[in-house]
Amino acid sequence: MRTDPPALESRLPKVGTTIFTVMSALAAECKAVNLGQGFPDFDCDPRLIDSVVSAMRAGLNQYPPMAGAAPLREAIAAKIGRLYRAAYDPATEITVTAGATQAIFTAVLAIVRPGDEVIVLEPVYDSYIPNIELAGGHAVTVPMTPEFRVDWSAVRAAVTPRTRAIMVNSPHNPSGTILRDADMRALEAIAVESDLFVISDEVYEHMVFDGEPHCSASSYPGLAARSFVVSSFGKTFHVTGWKVAHCAAPAALTAEFRKVHQFNVFTVNTPVQHGLADYLQDPAPYLGLAGFYQRKRDLFRQGLAGTRFGLLPCEGTYFQVVDYSRVSALGEADFARWLTTEIGVAAIPVSAFSEHQVDRGLVRFCFAKKDETLKLALSRLARL
Repeated sequence: MRTDPPALESRLPKVGTTIFTVMSALAAECKAVNLGQGFPDFDCDPRLIDSVVSAMRAGLNQYPPMAGAAPLREAIAAKIGRLYRAAYDPATEITVTAGATQAIFTAVLAIVRPGDEVIVLEPVYDSYIPNIELAGGHAVTVPMTPEFRVDWSAVRAAVTPRTRAIMVNSPHNPSGTILRDADMRALEAIAVESDLFVISDEVYEHMVFDGEPHCSASSYPGLAARSFVVSSFGKTFHVTGWKVAHCAAPAALTAEFRKVHQFNVFTVNTPVQHGLADYLQDPAPYLGLAGFYQRKRDLFRQGLAGTRFGLLPCEGTYFQVVDYSRVSALGEADFARWLTTEIGVAAIPVSAFSEHQVDRGLVRFCFAKKDETLKLALSRLARL
């Protein structure tokens, strides 16, 4: 009797273990300061924990509605309305998801058919292209400029009769740049002219610095009418392990989104949803987030200014990209490993966000860490 499994043809033959998992494991093995994977090393507001515990003790522990608990969807719609002057019906246009990655994948599955093309901007977050390929689509990468700006003429030139959607991410991971009003209007013009969907990944929406506004796709009528707008409670409230996010989209788009959502996740845990709904009644935590992370950015950048790293602008997110060309001639992946094993600080090579692994001598640090963690990392980096 044969005991070997049937031959399996991979749906993702080019995909292995993500660089984030690899570098976090290496950091743990080497006892390095992990500034690679993007998660805080500090806890959330105790009031948020209290709200979730209260929901549990109140018996809110069974299945919620498939689209999400009504109080949370109402709180999300109210928040979007206050911030971006956009009206979303919480009953038909807001869906609570198991993290932003699930929301993005669900949006892709809802709209992309075999043979469709989806434009993505490179560097591109690592889940986008596999999502498109799993849906049977083809990702068309449009490189950003060396300064990590979008060349909208190149985006327009990439549109073909088979183009179905454009995916954007602002504030942008990994570069830390943002899309401004002119960018959003250029995106809107292209999407409307070519009748395209837009998936707008806005998980760092509350981390925009130096007084700049976050330009949400929901603020632009031509975009809002064709966009899935995704944001993350995990990023906003320092609870990445909870994996709770949301997607806002017009009712017709949401109906298709929910058809997929109900069969790949169905719903998200109940007490956390009710805890978040209660916590959102006070806007101070998310309104103060930009100032909170700007202080950490400034602390980190000031420390790096005394090293041989070249600092690229950081306009948003909690990531800082540096040029290490004055430190080493190693390729990015090799330098990131060397930095982890020999210096004791983990980073992520920016080339990991490129389909063709283009090396420019750049790595990304995460500064969503306690001040003492950042200072320890800086003391080690000062040896370079």
